[in-house]
Amino acid sequence: MSSIKKLLISNRGEIALRIIRACRELEIKTVAVYSEADKESLHVKFADEAICIGPAQSKESYLNMSRILSAAEVTNADAIHPGYGFLSENAKFSEIVTSHNMVFVGPSPEMITAMGDKALAKETMKKAGVPIVPGSEGIISKIDDAKKIASEIGYPIIIKATAGGGGRGMRVVTKESDLENAFNSARGEAESSFNNPEVYIEKFIVEPRHIEIQVMGDRFENIIHLGERDCSVQRRHQKLIEESPSPAVDDELREKMGQAAIKGAKSVNYLGAGTVEFLLDKNKNFYFMEMNTRIQVEHPVTEFVTGLDLIKMQIQIAEGEKLSKKKIKTFGHAIEVRINAEDPKNNFRPSPGKITSVHFGGGPGVRVDSHIYSGYSVPPYYDSLIAKIIVHDLDREAAINKMCHTLEECVIEGIATTIPFHRSVMQNDIFKSGKFDTNFIDSLKI
Repeated sequence: MSSIKKLLISNRGEIALRIIRACRELEIKTVAVYSEADKESLHVKFADEAICIGPAQSKESYLNMSRILSAAEVTNADAIHPGYGFLSENAKFSEIVTSHNMVFVGPSPEMITAMGDKALAKETMKKAGVPIVPGSEGIISKIDDAKKIASEIGYPIIIKATAGGGGRGMRVVTKESDLENAFNSARGEAESSFNNPEVYIEKFIVEPRHIEIQVMGDRFENIIHLGERDCSVQRRHQKLIEESPSPAVDDELREKMGQAAIKGAKSVNYLGAGTVEFLLDKNKNFYFMEMNTRIQVEHPVTEFVTGLDLIKMQIQIAEGEKLSKKKIKTFGHAIEVRINAEDPKNNFRPSPGKITSVHFGGGPGVRVDSHIYSGYSVPPYYDSLIAKIIVHDLDREAAINKMCHTLEECVIEGIATTIPFHRSVMQNDIFKSGKFDTNFIDSLKI
């Protein structure tokens, strides 16, 4: 029997629905919060209770801590799950929830701080013996210091916002003459996006793959990894397709990366679900990039290959349960595509509006996580993700084939979506070969 009786979900869309379903299986009552723009959303309809927390703008609703906490107190919730995005990696929010005698389904404020500041996270991992990309020891605030570091590690280099995410506050520089402009531009974008202009510098890894390791930690200092996910198919640092296992990772490398992820997580006594992200170069050298202290959008591919429910595990860990000592076994191959309300033929321009018809493909080994329905209006205020399609089969070739057929069955009318884009990728010879890197989409002709 669960010690949590009622859980408030401080999020929206498909992840809110995903959490509601996990809570139902654990016999936990749920509270949905919603903005005025989301009053017709499915998470509002499916939760046991729902409460409006403000206008459409995120800062007045899903980012408004006081309104979310008021909703929790009014409904007598004894736990809050932040999902991903919004306040999920906000140390202050984690601290306030706990100080109000509620369970925060996620790591402590100290853990979020240690991994949330990218420069600090890099230093923490370095001390733990995890491989890191060569770069500045910390924040770089003067252009002369930037030039000195760049000359020491060699071009190309990448400037990154320490509070960054989603590709904002990042600039790749290939020669010194471009450095000052890129440095000032990155700092300006970081200031406007995160209210924090601080940046640091790293060696830019050419033609890398983006590999992440899913970790779980409990209150008894047990930390396990659940294998890797390959997130190399991305556009402007935004992931579009994820799969597990990675076609670039063999058993020996998987063990090395998994143990490095565990070592890094143990260095901060990590609690809950987290993801340690690495860059993998052409010579199979891997380097720590960042750690996400939350559940990931792409967690279903890990659920498919392990047979585990990561959201239920998050909640059970937050309640104080101990992780199983049984060795995690994986089976088959899983692929996830993100269906966004965007027009691939028009430079992925956002396409909000009313959906007039919806039909998703199905069958054995097919999973759809979505909050849309016929008649639903996609609001223009939030992330454009409207669905995730995940398939699982015996091997990568079979999984790709299954995804092709599943996408052929999908119909979403009324708005433009990325379904045609994903169909093209699944039929692309380079993607099928598994020999691609994070520059793959830039070279793809849709």
